[in-house]
Amino acid sequence: MQKLFLPATSLFRRAKPIRCEAALLNFVQVRGLHLSKMASSPKRAKLSDEERASLLSPLKASGWTMVEGRDAIYKEFLFKDFNQAFGFMSRVALKADKMDHHPEWFNVYNKVQVTLSTHDVSGLSQRDITLATFIDEVAK
Repeated sequence: MQKLFLPATSLFRRAKPIRCEAALLNFVQVRGLHLSKMASSPKRAKLSDEERASLLSPLKASGWTMVEGRDAIYKEFLFKDFNQAFGFMSRVALKADKMDHHPEWFNVYNKVQVTLSTHDVSGLSQRDITLATFIDEVAK
C-alpha cells in the first residue's frame, strides 16, 4: 500500500505529517461515525408469518407481549433498586450500540420498560428478536 502524507498546514506547523488513513480514521472518530457498522449492517427485513410463529413464541413465554396498535414487543423489568436497573440498562445499551439497534425504554427507580421495533421496516425484525433475547439474559 502506498503511503500518502498530508502536508502540514499553518495551524499545525509543528505537527508531523500524518498518513491519510489515519486522518480519515481520526475524522470518523471525531464525528462519531461507525464505518464498520455501516459497511457490515445486515439487511433489515420485517419478520414473515413463519418467523413470527417460531421466533416470538419463546419471547412471549418469557413475558414479552405484543404492543397494541403497532408491530412491536414490550416487557417490563423490576430490579432491587436503581443501581441494578441502571446497570442493566448500561449493559443493554452497549449491546444495542454494537448492533446499531436501540430500544425505546423508560426507567423510574427500579423499573425499566422496554419496547422493541425496527423503525426502518415499520415492525419487528430479526434484530428485535436478537436484542430481546440478549435483554432477557442480562436481566437474569
